[in-house]
Amino acid sequence: MAEPKPFAAVKYITGVIYSEELILARAVQRLEALLGPVDLKSDGFPFVLTGYYDREMGGELKRIFLSFGRLGRPEDLAAIKIATNKLESELASEAGSPGRVVNIDPGYLTSSALIMATAKNFAHRIPLNDGIYAHLELLFRRHGLKFLEWTYPDIRTEPGCADFFLKARLIYLEDLNKSGLA
Repeated sequence: MAEPKPFAAVKYITGVIYSEELILARAVQRLEALLGPVDLKSDGFPFVLTGYYDREMGGELKRIFLSFGRLGRPEDLAAIKIATNKLESELASEAGSPGRVVNIDPGYLTSSALIMATAKNFAHRIPLNDGIYAHLELLFRRHGLKFLEWTYPDIRTEPGCADFFLKARLIYLEDLNKSGLA
């Protein structure tokens, strides 16, 4: 029988949906306090493949992805999602908005996959705790990415997303080797 081993350290990632650069800057500053310094930032791109957030957050939304330089524990994902939900509420309150002014989707990279956190249940999502689920978003292959049937449409189609996740994975693998936390 195989004995359980500790999980390898992971690289935290967030997707941020926003409309105002000032709000994004505040969110990034607070995310760095929570997850460590940003070591890679995607270009922002229009978030137009769904209108899901338009009523709450307004139109002309953009999305950006960030990766963080401090490696962490995969088992902390639910607590991080709860913390980012609280951050969304704080930023809305500071902006005097009745709804969110940012949507923050935390997750992490392993050498083989991108896992995101969500509070929305679905058949392919795994319960973690406190109403938070893990969502397998994509797989890393030797020479690229494998999108899944449920991979979010913007990640699947936005040209900069694949480059961002592949670069973040390379940084992660280098950091993992340097740290000895593999």
